This record gives sequence, C-alpha cells and structure tokens, in this order.
Amino acid sequence: MKQANPPNFDPSAFRQALSQFATGVTVITTRAASGQLIGITASSFNSVSLDPPLVLWSLATRSASMSVFRTNSHYVVNVLAGSQLDLCKRFATLKGDRFEGVSHAAGDTGMPVLDGALAWFECHNRSRYEEGDHVIFVGEVERCGVHENAAEIAPLVFQNGQFHGLKAL
Repeated sequence: MKQANPPNFDPSAFRQALSQFATGVTVITTRAASGQLIGITASSFNSVSLDPPLVLWSLATRSASMSVFRTNSHYVVNVLAGSQLDLCKRFATLKGDRFEGVSHAAGDTGMPVLDGALAWFECHNRSRYEEGDHVIFVGEVERCGVHENAAEIAPLVFQNGQFHGLKAL
C-alpha cells in the first residue's frame, strides 16, 4: 500500500477546516475503581454499526482520565440537549468533583446516566485503538434510552468554535 503524502497545510488550517463540521456534544461518564465518578465532554461521538450495536468516541492520550477509561469495562455516552450547555462546560473545564450537584442516576452497570440527557448509551468498553494523539474507544451498546420529550428538544451542537441549538428545516 502506498504511504500517505505529508500534509500541505499547517495545524491551524486543519483545525479551522475541522471546526466547520457540526457535531453533537456528549458527556462520557464512568466510575473509577475507587468509586469516584468520572466524566468528560466529547464531541467525537459517532455510530459505527447497528448489528452489533457499536458507537465510537475518542479521548486525547494526555487526558487525566485516560487510565480510567482505558481499563474500565463500561461507560455511558450522554447526548446533551441544547439546555445543557452548563453541563458541557462543567465536564470540559471544571477541576475537582465535576459531579457535585449534578443530577444523575446509576445505569444497570452502575455507571452514571445524566438526568435530562437527550439520549444515552450504556456501553461495554469493547476495544480501543491508539491513533495519533488520541485513543478511539469503540463501545458495544448494552442499553440505550431517549428523553421522553426528545421530539421537542433541540440537541446541543458545536460548530466553528461555538455552541448552537438546532431547529428542523
């Protein structure tokens, strides 16, 4: 197989081009062996397969929570609603206990499902692939759910460095 050609652009041009792709926003949650709840904001979520039901997301290799996500058997992908921008920012930037005051319930595997999430996917940590400066996690979905009013709720979307809600065209 032929090798890839070297990039003909700088990292800022690549970042700017990527930012034009609108993505949904999620919070990935799990529980450390110590019992501590862990959660991070991620916009790298995507479906992979219907049969078996697989999803993927990625995490920077330098992330402080990498060791927990790499070794845990389960995690939950919480898809955020447009009204949950505060949760997005909290799980992206807050140091300390990100779950303090955050309403959630334990899923069937004990992993936290955020109240008010537009949808959630409780996943078995099926496989991981190191690529560049990230690890791609593939989760096998064991359970999922949708907010009871999902049809009336706008998702939280990130595009061009800003957060948005969506309206049907």
